[in-house]
Amino acid sequence: MGKDKLKRFSQLKTFKNVIQPQANYYSSDDPIKGNWCDIFENKNPIIIELGCGAGEYTIGLSRLFPKNNFIGVDIKGARLWKGAKIAEDEKLLNVRFLRTKIDFISKFFAENEIDEIWLTFSDPQPKKPRKRLTSKLFINRFSVILKNNGLIHLKTDSDLLYQFTKDEIINHNYYLKKDIKNIYNHTFKNNTSLKEILYLKTFYEKKWLQKQKSIKYLSFHLGSKKNRYNISKFKL
Repeated sequence: MGKDKLKRFSQLKTFKNVIQPQANYYSSDDPIKGNWCDIFENKNPIIIELGCGAGEYTIGLSRLFPKNNFIGVDIKGARLWKGAKIAEDEKLLNVRFLRTKIDFISKFFAENEIDEIWLTFSDPQPKKPRKRLTSKLFINRFSVILKNNGLIHLKTDSDLLYQFTKDEIINHNYYLKKDIKNIYNHTFKNNTSLKEILYLKTFYEKKWLQKQKSIKYLSFHLGSKKNRYNISKFKL
């Protein structure tokens, strides 16, 4: 491991906006579960980005929506360091980063604790469809932690993941909210808020655009939960 990585891992431990759980969370719920409002010291909506990498989207959304709370989730500490450092430097109090595998997401968030989920340029897993983050395996986990009609956002360059997700929406009777086949060729009409959100670019997105790949977007929810109201904080 290079000196820069070692330095970043060491510095990551000092960031107040980074939560690095102990190893025993594999077998039991983490104490942070159900207590994110205490972490943020408010009851504002909580939006999470899964597989956030360096946190570009988490940071970008936090700037656009300062009254919402954002959590970037990733297992790779060297990547999280960048987003955490920016958030520290800019004093973004509505940002946190959680270092864990997405497989264990239910260990850290309670039922109905999350308002929306972002999946930005997730691995399409060409040979392992069950490991795709929009597969039934993961959607079942998301359905527990999401609030009533909480949106799931997918932004991807992958035709495979885009079509797979559309098929899952149809096959499992999810509710499709938005379907954009090419963000940068799309006419947003009066929805400038959505355009501003989707025009946030990650490091990898810039690479895909240089290769003239089309960037696709889907948003959907899983249906109403009994006695709960419709929640869509971005009003897409």
